[in-house]
Amino acid sequence: MISSNDLRPGTTFEYEGGIWKVIEFMHVKPGKGAAFVRTKLKNIKTGAVREMTFRAGEKVQPARIETREMQYLFSSGDMYTFMDTETFEQLEIPAGMMEYELNFLKENMNCYVVIHENAAIGVELPNTVELEVVETDPGIRGDTATGGSKPAKTETGYMVQVPLFINVGDHLLIDTRSGDYISRA
Repeated sequence: MISSNDLRPGTTFEYEGGIWKVIEFMHVKPGKGAAFVRTKLKNIKTGAVREMTFRAGEKVQPARIETREMQYLFSSGDMYTFMDTETFEQLEIPAGMMEYELNFLKENMNCYVVIHENAAIGVELPNTVELEVVETDPGIRGDTATGGSKPAKTETGYMVQVPLFINVGDHLLIDTRSGDYISRA
């Protein structure tokens, strides 16, 4: 059992029939009354985000999940095929389990597949990915990094706000956690 006092970002546990991953937490000790832990949780199977409050010291059941490094190979319809980098075993994951992650997924990219009870339940991407710009308004000479932003479409179809000097063909570093532009690659 895990005490609610020990919850940290990245901790996974079973609660109310779902598997939850802690995104944010805050231990609150009001001047009057008992201490409690306020959390923001993500359901690993559905992707739903929910805020929950636990009493200090409340116990939750740890989830038995495993992460395996796998390489994304290709998609066929709504199924995405991954290969285990050690055993070369292939695994298919439906698109519905990783809607947000599809914005950043490129062929031959290494990522971690989350497995619970021998079934894939999600994909964890690296913190940053490099994507090529395929569509944006042309850059104008004299634009600076602080001069504003414009939308750009990447090779995966993801739309991101970028500085005005970015052009088609540029490679960008994108933060997969927030979806924001970091820099040119």
